Amino acid sequence: MLLLCSNDFSNSTLIQDKSNTIDCKELQKILTRINFYMKKSQLKDAYHKLDESIRKKGLSFEQCCTFLHKLKHDTWQTKPVNQIWFDLFGRFMNNGTERQKVSAESFLRKFLLKQQKEKDVELEDVRQIFAHLNQLEIANVASSKALNSDSHMYIDKDHFEAYLMSAENDVFDPKKERFDQNCMTHSLSEYWINSSHNTYLTGDQLASQSSVEMYMYALYRGCRCVELDVWDGDVDTDLGLPIPIVYHGHTMTTKIPFSDIIDAVKVFLSFNPESYPIIFSLENHCSIPFQEVMAEQLLTILGDHLYTPSESTLKGALPSPESLRGMVVLKGRRPAGPINEEDNPEDGEIDDEESLLHTGEISTGNVDTAVSHGVAPELATMTLFHGTNFKNWDTSIEKPTYHMHSFSESTVRSLSKQTNSRQWIEYNRTHLTRTFPSGKRVDSSNYSPMVAWSNGCQMVALNFQTPDSPLRINDGRFRENGGCGYILKPCTLTTKDEFLKPVSSRLSIKVLNGSCLPKPKGQRRGECIDPYVKLSLYDEQEGKEVCTNYTTSFVVDNGFFPIWNKDKYTFDVCNAAVAILQLTVWDKDGLHSKDDFIASASIPISCMRQGIRSVRLFDSNNTRSGAFDFASLLIEVKIKQQMLEEI
Repeated sequence: MLLLCSNDFSNSTLIQDKSNTIDCKELQKILTRINFYMKKSQLKDAYHKLDESIRKKGLSFEQCCTFLHKLKHDTWQTKPVNQIWFDLFGRFMNNGTERQKVSAESFLRKFLLKQQKEKDVELEDVRQIFAHLNQLEIANVASSKALNSDSHMYIDKDHFEAYLMSAENDVFDPKKERFDQNCMTHSLSEYWINSSHNTYLTGDQLASQSSVEMYMYALYRGCRCVELDVWDGDVDTDLGLPIPIVYHGHTMTTKIPFSDIIDAVKVFLSFNPESYPIIFSLENHCSIPFQEVMAEQLLTILGDHLYTPSESTLKGALPSPESLRGMVVLKGRRPAGPINEEDNPEDGEIDDEESLLHTGEISTGNVDTAVSHGVAPELATMTLFHGTNFKNWDTSIEKPTYHMHSFSESTVRSLSKQTNSRQWIEYNRTHLTRTFPSGKRVDSSNYSPMVAWSNGCQMVALNFQTPDSPLRINDGRFRENGGCGYILKPCTLTTKDEFLKPVSSRLSIKVLNGSCLPKPKGQRRGECIDPYVKLSLYDEQEGKEVCTNYTTSFVVDNGFFPIWNKDKYTFDVCNAAVAILQLTVWDKDGLHSKDDFIASASIPISCMRQGIRSVRLFDSNNTRSGAFDFASLLIEVKIKQQMLEEI
């Protein structure tokens, strides 16, 4: 590991002249690619300081890495790492020379225990860390070789920096990030479930393409509740069978066969047989003959992967994710036959006050009449979750646990402000609630999930095709527990104790520096970026979202190792069990152009570690690959709890 943006050294760059070496002109191109601007005169001066033999032949790959490492090393006097090194371990060693290394004992006592607030770490753990770090290939070869004889006893400044920027020092607590099978046996109502809205759409809600691939995209992004809006399609002329289709009804979105989606999910399960349950949120607009075909296709394609509830399982608590592993669970309408007034005819998926389809702004012709069809018995018996209309919480709580509600984002805001909103949390201890975006969001933008989560809503459905801030918040939430899509809600949302209050705290963040920040969308070409970091705390207080924002200054022409290291930003956290900090790197553009998104990370406060920590950054698809392999920030985190959980 060269601890540089080595993915940016393509073979084509290195062997353009077939020499396998890099001259000064090619070095300038590499600097631009890794987002570091250096005047030609400065680069020439630095290049001509190299040995004459190297200048004549050109730099090898290893020599180029050493050159770039020196560029970073020459900034030690201003680099935060240098300051941290001397502040922690002292500038001078016992023999009076400037400190070049630190012992395992000192690293444990002064750094891990005191500075990083680590608890479950011992000297032997540190020695293993040192042995691993000293095996890393760092371009400063002399420094790397100096400690080989006692590699588990000491590390130098370069390897200390490598540790600071490593995944092992990530601000996201690895214990929280790891999958914990022991927590998967609770009722489904006790989890936040990663959920998607109108999963089939690739773009806006009115005229975009519908695609089966969006289901695979959502599932591999961690989603475990997908939506299918199913309508009557054509009839197969050869077989005479109805063809149910999926699209956004009464719009110009394209249509895809229902069976194609089921086939895709079956493929996903064949490669991921241990996946925790995938919930199909069926918005069923079909007539009985088409529903019968839906039921047959579900059973035929999914086979043993289709969960069919028995009458006994419908009594008492909902099943656990562990008991439904590898299964597809249906949400829709369970009672067979005509729909009664308590049934939700479209599972709450239409909010008349919000949907443009119902305001006259879009002509739809006749209002959907599918509600008069009832539910085919074959489909009803396969369904676990039954959508019902909301009257009041007292009535809802008394319903069987497989009854559930679906609310639009405006209804969520309204319900959370009511004086009896605590009853909603009580309802969500035993039943499920699904929330979805406003019908006015025709651009497929997302709403913040914070208020819904803070009221215990399990399925907060977002538009996965839109990589905006709310979706990145969702990515951060479900990074926990191995990304399995199921997160146990905090005890304030699952324990029936009115005196159990959210924990509040004070969070302090200082952005120190960045490393290997790519160009927008990971592009290879283009000018060097001018990065800055936006810090946003998304929180909840008394049923309302609270958002606090700060922004660092921007660093000119340097995404390779930008340094901030100035201000501390303080956040008062109201609900630490739900709140999330989002760090977003932007490229500062001119006055008349929009700043470009570079990368981001969202960290739940409950998963955050204190101390000097690295922040692994993710692209808009929530992945770290290609140009984003090494993209990271270094920050200093302090958290002070302000009140006890029980008062």
